[in-house]
Amino acid sequence: MTILEHKPETKSELDTAVFERLESEVRSYSRGWPTVFDKASGSWLRSEDGKDYLDFFAGAGALNYGHNNPVLKSALVDYIMGDGITHGLDMQTVAKRRLLETFESHVLQPRGLDYKVQFPGPTGTNAVEAALKLARKVTGRESVINFTNAFHGMTLGALSVTGNSMKRAGAGVPLVHATPMPFDNYFNGVTEDFQWFSRVLDDAGSGLNRPAAVIVETVQGEGGVNVARPEWLRALADLCKERDILLIVDDVQMGCGRTGPFFSFEVAGITPDIVTLSKSIGGYGMPLALTLFKRDLDVWGPGEHNGTFRGNNPAFVTAAAALEHYWADDKLERETLRKGERIRQTFMNLSDMFDGVSTRGRGLVQGLVFDNPEDADKVCALAFQEGLLAETSGPSDEVVKLLPPLTITDDELEFGLNILAEATAKVRA
Repeated sequence: MTILEHKPETKSELDTAVFERLESEVRSYSRGWPTVFDKASGSWLRSEDGKDYLDFFAGAGALNYGHNNPVLKSALVDYIMGDGITHGLDMQTVAKRRLLETFESHVLQPRGLDYKVQFPGPTGTNAVEAALKLARKVTGRESVINFTNAFHGMTLGALSVTGNSMKRAGAGVPLVHATPMPFDNYFNGVTEDFQWFSRVLDDAGSGLNRPAAVIVETVQGEGGVNVARPEWLRALADLCKERDILLIVDDVQMGCGRTGPFFSFEVAGITPDIVTLSKSIGGYGMPLALTLFKRDLDVWGPGEHNGTFRGNNPAFVTAAAALEHYWADDKLERETLRKGERIRQTFMNLSDMFDGVSTRGRGLVQGLVFDNPEDADKVCALAFQEGLLAETSGPSDEVVKLLPPLTITDDELEFGLNILAEATAKVRA
């Protein structure tokens, strides 16, 4: 199944002492996947002791085009060997020009979007911080509406609009100027989600200050693969427009084709005021983030929001190459939807076979949900033993969350789904 070559001799024991001696206790993924990775290609990683692992994690969505994608690697190597600019702050460079031109022609123009592009810094949380600051600057208001089970980043502004109590507690200070509202289906269809939201916005006695913005994920990945219905997103967009509130869509993990279309909000037919992108926008897995906003919102003064590493030119190169290769037509989108449906069918079958198991997702973000959260962790542990990387998500880690590369082959997908099906059967036996 793997395309990795030159398999090394298996070592009898992995050397992990330096990680345990020097690396902070904050590390997490290495605890669930206790091995030392050495090589990666396509949808596969290889550990130091020579074992191959199929990757249903893809760098938490940062590797939509797989590991060491040859098209992107070739562009990157050529650029480096040609002594191209590496670090450029916000200087004008050939690499940045090509990215902006490609992004305009392959992404914005085909979708009728007239966004300005800001390079806020190298990560998704940088993009979110810029979006929040800009919304407050434009409107002159302080508060922001976020949603239950949301995740927007680990810096203080982004953390203030994040729902996870454990992550919020790590801030060590009050997280203010944000008000959570129920995400779609938070009340399991018993109560209309917007009933409370619209009421408090219009009630002079509610105590809610009119917000600068609403920030939302169309699919909450970290929150448990919670999928907002298109009609819910349209209603949210209408509510914001009617009340002069800016709508921010956080597409850091669900953008760049993860749900099928390039932007995850396209299915709803809405045009957010501000959009955040990161993770796979760089194509190759290198740090890059963009904050997009409608042209009339560009009220920044020069240098008012900046960052030393906002000009990661090698990432500009691989980002442009990814857009040119994968987004000149709709082939990748169609394949993503087809493969997502294959996962959904497998998960539906497992849901029919076992009580307390259900599924939800869109495109190539799919979740297998367990009523008993411990079962999800057990399934991922068994899958790892059999050579598959998958993580859990949700407030209680009750969801086995799949984020395979969009370029995964059908055979690789079947291989991984068989491992998950067998692991689920063993756990629920």
